[in-house]
Amino acid sequence: MVTPILGALGWWYFSERPLPDNGPAYREYAYITNGKSNTVSVIDLRSFELAKTIKVGNEPTGLAANSKRNEIYVVNTGSDNISVINAEQNAVVAIVGVHGKPYFIDVSGDGKRAYVANSGSNNVSVIDLDKRIAIGILRVGLSPGLARASPDGATVVVSNRGDNTVSLIDAAQLKVRSTVPVCQQPEDIVILPDNSKAFVACAGSSQVASIDLKSDKVLALLDVGKTPVHLALKPDGGELMVSNFDSDSISIIETTTNEVSGSYLIGTNPAHGLVSADNSRLYVSNFGSSTVSVYDIDVGKMIASLPVGSHPDGLALSQSQNYLLILDSASGDVTVIQKRKARKLEPTEYSLLTMIPVGVQPNDIVVKSFVAGKLEK
Repeated sequence: MVTPILGALGWWYFSERPLPDNGPAYREYAYITNGKSNTVSVIDLRSFELAKTIKVGNEPTGLAANSKRNEIYVVNTGSDNISVINAEQNAVVAIVGVHGKPYFIDVSGDGKRAYVANSGSNNVSVIDLDKRIAIGILRVGLSPGLARASPDGATVVVSNRGDNTVSLIDAAQLKVRSTVPVCQQPEDIVILPDNSKAFVACAGSSQVASIDLKSDKVLALLDVGKTPVHLALKPDGGELMVSNFDSDSISIIETTTNEVSGSYLIGTNPAHGLVSADNSRLYVSNFGSSTVSVYDIDVGKMIASLPVGSHPDGLALSQSQNYLLILDSASGDVTVIQKRKARKLEPTEYSLLTMIPVGVQPNDIVVKSFVAGKLEK
């Protein structure tokens, strides 16, 4: 059954289509931090219903899922600690203390360590996820925003907003091996799948820095749009998509040559980008216009602009890639858009499936799928 709804940008269709059935032991959840509710909302992506609300620490912000175990890690900025959620129970099973004002957490590819940049204390906490304790506190630059582990786990890249530098940590020796001056107000970081380069967005100078992780040298400072706030890497590592918040545009960087191949208007205040697993589509949340743009990477143009909730920010895709989840930071809900073949009454690929209320000031979203009782390989 298809129900037409008149939305802000035209007719949408709530499609009551069958939901995925992957067997009784299959689980797939979206986790959302609610900064003003001190909770995490859990949405069951088998039914697209709110499954649980979990009490965590004060002012939860960043999230990460462990690819090797069924755990979710929640950064509690107001209480300077990390809540560990068991995804099979959807309950907090441990709390790990860190230092002042953490915002983000990253988990190593082997699932054994997590890294937390503590912006208020100018250091990085290294957490042993087996023991659930901090095993190292490493001094870095001023006001570090993000600590990102390379895919091979050898290097951790830290963006220091307060002194316009990047710290490079040797993960095996647990020490800072280099501090590199870059551009102004560095924050978001991506690392290529082959571990060769890191790219860092600098909101203050409208640039992206390319850093060689073998020599620890800056290869290029690339001019993009105004206030680049987020980097989305194609899974194949060939292109990097930059969300330029104050230019209403995206810039595309060729990662091999360190060149900006083009910039394109996308929507008002683009805040977050996400590339599909097949490298074909870029989804961009437009914070200022309460829309999500769909950019066809192969064709090189925007193919849809979809109305969502108020001030969309974080994005996530379901395991099947058929459902896009958008975190609406001002309206306190998650919009779910489905992608499917166009039909007679549904002339586009995309339609609104549902909107799910969560908590107050949702900050981040992550999806975790698994078979209950089994670890991922």
